[in-house]
Amino acid sequence: MSAPQIPYPPPAGKPLGTNRTFSMCAAILIPILNAVAKREWQGGENIPKSGAVIVASNHMSYSDVLFFAHFLYKNGRAPRFIGKKSVFDTPIIGAIARAAGQIPVDRESKDASKALDHAVAALQAGHCVGIYPEGTLTRDEDLWPMVAKTGMARLALITRVPVVPVVAWGPQKVMPRYGKRIHLWPRTPMIYHALAPVDLSAWYGKEGDSQALAQATAVIMSAITRELEQIRGHKAPLVPFDPHSSDLPKTGNFKSKGGPQR
Repeated sequence: MSAPQIPYPPPAGKPLGTNRTFSMCAAILIPILNAVAKREWQGGENIPKSGAVIVASNHMSYSDVLFFAHFLYKNGRAPRFIGKKSVFDTPIIGAIARAAGQIPVDRESKDASKALDHAVAALQAGHCVGIYPEGTLTRDEDLWPMVAKTGMARLALITRVPVVPVVAWGPQKVMPRYGKRIHLWPRTPMIYHALAPVDLSAWYGKEGDSQALAQATAVIMSAITRELEQIRGHKAPLVPFDPHSSDLPKTGNFKSKGGPQR
């Protein structure tokens, strides 16, 4: 797969990173998203309107990538997401995702590192790269952010571009985690807050140090969790759920022991 490319400057009046496929998808999907959700957005000024940037968000629902993309698009950026390869293997949807410049990753495989190379290339081309650091929908029972993978931190330390945490709450009400029913009415408040970029300069040059990567990752996830506490009005667990020490599968659907699918 070649590195994603975009024309510069972008088409007049379009967010940076827009191509024909992205524009077509936006024209179709944005009216639908507006019909099912009420925007409660903050912090758009923290999203750079030009230049490379990594935006990282919590992940609670398969629907949140659409609302996340909507938030970024309306704040001047057409993001390139790192997404699971199975989506790209889906007829029609996969072709659209590739044409829009999205980046597949074969999770838990030896080829997963190739996504990092393509993400580096996208940032070098000046793109906004969107990442869900947890790598899959949160396993936390109450949908708090869990301990994340370190790929986002490695990408940030290699490229030294700004990392903007984005906090989401609401997509899980449109489509519950692993649920099949979509709730279209009443319209759901869709809360997205972009925070100030996180300073990771203390870890520059340490992209090969696993401890440094874990620390940098924790700083970003802590910023997301603190803001989510403000949005939800109560405290997250003192110790985040850690999928690395859990017997739950690392990716994909799962069921709680002795209980319903959650």
